[in-house]
Amino acid sequence: MIRKARNLPRLGDMTVFSDRQAKNGAMMRLARELIPYFGASAVGLALDVSLLWLQVSVIGVPYLAAAAISFLTGTVLVYWASIRHIFGFRRLASARNEFALFMAVGLVGLAINLGVIYIGVSRLSLHYLVAKGGAAGCTFLVNFAMRRWLLFTQWARVHATQPADHD
Repeated sequence: MIRKARNLPRLGDMTVFSDRQAKNGAMMRLARELIPYFGASAVGLALDVSLLWLQVSVIGVPYLAAAAISFLTGTVLVYWASIRHIFGFRRLASARNEFALFMAVGLVGLAINLGVIYIGVSRLSLHYLVAKGGAAGCTFLVNFAMRRWLLFTQWARVHATQPADHD
């Protein structure tokens, strides 16, 4: 018995097939970047949480100050992994400007991180490390999306020197 295939493009309609290939390619590219970014973020989070625990529990640094220091340290590690192992395209030619923008996005993540930790500890009476877990979940996707779009996505690049098509 032969089954009829549904929703397949007609043989002469290559634009439909090309659009599907483009969408699949974009999704594969996103997955190839998101999965390693998640891994790098997990390593950065391990460094972050370790430094947070060391500063608060051993040294006696106040939890919000320790959270800021440890978060920024983890951010530097994620930046290094991002430019070395994760993203194949780098929009900015200047490494200094790229790092500054990466850290600026990190400051947005830091504000979210500190806000969630503060609310978790002061309002919900959570242990600071439990609150840190919630904060990490809140900041991960925001940081990935902003960094990918601002720094590592070629399709968003503006080409001012390309002439417009006029017929």
